[in-house]
This record gives sequence, C-alpha cells and structure tokens, in this order.
Amino acid sequence: MREAKKNISAEYLERLNASPYFIVVEYQGLKVDQFANLRERLDGAKAELHVVKNRIFNIAAKEAGVEADLAGDLKGQVAVVTGESEISAAAKIVKNFESEFEKPSIKFGYMGATRLEAAEVKVIADLPPLETLRGKILGVLQAPAQKLAVLLNTPASQLAQVIKAKSEKG
Repeated sequence: MREAKKNISAEYLERLNASPYFIVVEYQGLKVDQFANLRERLDGAKAELHVVKNRIFNIAAKEAGVEADLAGDLKGQVAVVTGESEISAAAKIVKNFESEFEKPSIKFGYMGATRLEAAEVKVIADLPPLETLRGKILGVLQAPAQKLAVLLNTPASQLAQVIKAKSEKG
C-alpha cells in the first residue's frame, strides 16, 4: 500500500477506535450544501461525517476489530458517521435528514462489535435520548418504594387521626 493510502487508513482507524459506533451511509445525489448542512447537524451531536475510500475503509475496519469483511457492503459513494457519545443522537439526525431530502440512505452500522442493519439503526434513532431513558428507569425503580412507604404510613396516620379525634371530643 502506498504511503498516502497508509496515512488515510491510519486516519480511518483512529476515528473508528475513538468512536463507540459507526454508521455507513450512501450519499450519492446529495448536493454539497446539503452535505455541509448534515455535517453541521451532526456536529451538534458530537458526531462527524466523512467520505471514505471503500477498500481502505474496509482494511481500517478490520484493524479496528470488525470481524466481518465489509467489502461487499462498501459499494458506491459511501460516507461514515462516527462520534464521541451515543449512537442514537447521530442516527436520529441522519434518519431525519434522510426523511427531509431522501438522501443519504443508511446502509448499515456497527455499535461496538455488533453489526446493525439499516432498519436497526432507524429503530435506535427512534429511541429517546439516554438521559430520558435513565430517568424512566429510575422512575420505575422508585415507584414501588414510594407505594410501600405510603402503605406503611397509612395505618399510623389513621391511628393518629383517631386519637386526635378522641382527644378533641373528650
């Protein structure tokens, strides 16, 4: 491999190792200003979109620990979304952008070592943000404790009301 291609491969590898996920999209037909708009939107989610050379990206993905050979999936004009935080925010932006402009189309993704098909990436895009999910889980966990506390306090408060009523009459 030529030196320039080695540098590109190293750059891809660095991005893949720094990101807990990547999403591969086909961007053919996307205009330059639309591409820039998508990059701006992804920037808000701490994600980046980069056009990749298919064969070199396949090599970098193998070096990053992707078990499967992606060569068959990397056809046409593809770009890769990577990011620092969670996949759902980036997936939501790409999905919404696709619904607005009919491009780019999600081909597949990886979250850690797990391959995600396009439909699975779109399901992840529909999930609420991680903080909202954590709040819901915490609410579910706290609800039984609150009900138990109310049940335990109810007989004591009823007894206190009866005693107070007796003392006021007597």
